[in-house]
Amino acid sequence: MSQIDGEPDAKDFVEVRLPAAGAYLSVLRTATAGLAARLDFTLDEIEDLRIAVDEACAILLQQAVPGSVLRCVFRLVGDSLRVTVSAPTTDGRAPERDTFAWTVLSALAGEVESTVEEDRTVTISLHKKRGAGPGQP
Repeated sequence: MSQIDGEPDAKDFVEVRLPAAGAYLSVLRTATAGLAARLDFTLDEIEDLRIAVDEACAILLQQAVPGSVLRCVFRLVGDSLRVTVSAPTTDGRAPERDTFAWTVLSALAGEVESTVEEDRTVTISLHKKRGAGPGQP
């Protein structure tokens, strides 16, 4: 991926911003499926990613600031897709890693991380490689 002024090359990423409300998640599920298909992911891998992105968003929406914006960045890196979902939150808590939702994310997306910024924006990052089995990065 080439970098110019800290921004990824335009052909390597897609960014979607939408209201932080469950009614808009279908847009992200569709974008996830389309980008994963572009990388020749299998139908099972595409569905796993769709569910993982939906689950990551659901975790964030539980604590998102009302009326805020959910930001999702898809990065195409070789034979993998990195999906980063973030939203400003009311309490700035990182998602708990010992929950069923986190277990689902890890099983479906492979590599999963979370961060919290000083402004209480919480980010969940997913990294799925084409051809990796369930739960493998």
